[in-house]
Amino acid sequence: MKKIYPDAAAALEGVLRDGMTICAGGFGICGIPERLIDAIEASGVKDLTFVSNNCGIDGVGLGKLLRSRQIRKMISSYVGENKEFERQYLAGELEVEFCPQGTLAERCRAGGAGIPGFYTKTGVGTLVAEGKEVKDFDGETYVLERGIRADLSIIKGWKADTTGNLIFRKTARNFNQPMATASSMTIAEVEEIVPVGSLDPDSIHVPGIYIKRMFVGAPYEKMIEFRTTRARENA
Repeated sequence: MKKIYPDAAAALEGVLRDGMTICAGGFGICGIPERLIDAIEASGVKDLTFVSNNCGIDGVGLGKLLRSRQIRKMISSYVGENKEFERQYLAGELEVEFCPQGTLAERCRAGGAGIPGFYTKTGVGTLVAEGKEVKDFDGETYVLERGIRADLSIIKGWKADTTGNLIFRKTARNFNQPMATASSMTIAEVEEIVPVGSLDPDSIHVPGIYIKRMFVGAPYEKMIEFRTTRARENA
């Protein structure tokens, strides 16, 4: 199977369609699949549902797809840094399913493991539990959460070998790891592709069986979400 593609547009060819559900790795703007997001924006595909910890910031990451009005629904745990997200949500232009952060990660992991649902105490007695089944275990109440299985997963890795075995760099692992397993079509953009045998088998975070397509997206510019500076002394 051909796994290595020249760029994001080539890797997405024949995959995108209107109305699909996409799992996107990243936390804030750390470890986001930015080349794939740019290619999705350029494709013009619309009415998308995105499963992601957040929706980027204004004009960055998934924020680009909000700006272009290609996202119909977000399933997220944190959305506080995006003014356009707030505007669309309050105006009724964007459907939002809020999900506790740990629950969201587990829903994606469960989907990848073939687990259709699980019970958790998180959200019991809150709006999160409305309309969901609840059940008592050992005198404690739990809410049923469904596993997430998407049409496509897009992730950002550090290094991969030519078969798709992949590792992340430090905190950029975040949601990328569970998202990688949550669909049958996972596309990874990485900073480097190395020969088979170059990576320590004990360091592999996502086995190559999950990665269907990949490409080198480097070089990347390190983005800073909040830049705080102070005047130099004696300046």
